[in-house]
Amino acid sequence: SFSPHFPPVFAPKDLSLSSGPFGKKKADGWGNTFVCLPSLPHIVVMKIIKHYQEEGQGSEVVQGVLLGLVVDDRLEITNCFPFPQHTEDDADFDEVQYQMEMMRSLRHVNIDHLHVGWYQSTYYGSFVSRALLDSQFSYQHAIEESVVLIYDPIKTAQGSLSLKAYRLTPKLMEICKEKDFTPEGLKKASIGFENMFEEVPIVIKNSHLINVLMWELEDKSTVADKHELLNLSSSNHLEKSLQLLMDRVDDMSQEIVKYNTYSRNLSKQQQQKHQYLQRRQQENAQRQSRGEAPLPEEDMSKLFKPPQPPPRMDSLLIAGQINNYCQNVKEFTSQNLGKLFMAEALQGQN
Repeated sequence: SFSPHFPPVFAPKDLSLSSGPFGKKKADGWGNTFVCLPSLPHIVVMKIIKHYQEEGQGSEVVQGVLLGLVVDDRLEITNCFPFPQHTEDDADFDEVQYQMEMMRSLRHVNIDHLHVGWYQSTYYGSFVSRALLDSQFSYQHAIEESVVLIYDPIKTAQGSLSLKAYRLTPKLMEICKEKDFTPEGLKKASIGFENMFEEVPIVIKNSHLINVLMWELEDKSTVADKHELLNLSSSNHLEKSLQLLMDRVDDMSQEIVKYNTYSRNLSKQQQQKHQYLQRRQQENAQRQSRGEAPLPEEDMSKLFKPPQPPPRMDSLLIAGQINNYCQNVKEFTSQNLGKLFMAEALQGQN
């Protein structure tokens, strides 16, 4: 199965948006502060796309840092810079030091240099992983307003820009702080795959000159190029998405087997413990009838050590990724059905 390999991104611990003159933050009914409607200029979007085109190939994942500030209830992403590609042989490379040097250089030229999050590319929507969870928790714990931008180059290459912003929900942040990923802890916090990440709507801003340029480019485009929007050759994309979906379903089945094995072992141990206690009660009753002292008390936790429950966070992440694949397939197939009806209507007119 496909599993993206990339190092987690960690935020420098001494960074915080509170070190500057920022606006107010809203609060929900539960007392959690949040920043809504992140906005970013077109130059940030172009830099992210260019970063993938230059260094990303196929399933290669590229990452970078988002810079900006908070104005009123809006998160302003004004700039970004990429993480350089390095291998395991580059043991001397320090990512945190690299970030600090980059921000220091940007500050010298009077460019916004405060962290507001990070970005990452994805391969067919495969971004829900433990590495992304740890990275976003590191950022969001150090910088409350931070977000992660997920860029999908495959969807973008088909003519529709795919750029989404995500944050960890307050419930998941509490679970990650306590590091209690047991089934009881997740059940107590009411954590499911559907409420692990929250998507934040973003607004992409263009200058007036860029809008004029886009209008001119649209006027100059030929009619033949527009017909590519009705291209029906989409079997490769759908086949790859379904293959990744099946791989994750297999992973989920393995997690279910692990949990079922844990449940059987726990039930078997409980039965053995109950039988042991019954035998001791019978033996003590016999000793009491003979006028003998009862057996000394024993520490049952040492005799019967409970089996360790498997961590459930992996199962939640797999379920979240399966849900993401299903949503992608649903969107893709609905668009193709529209193309088929349009193509059928055009063929009927000819």
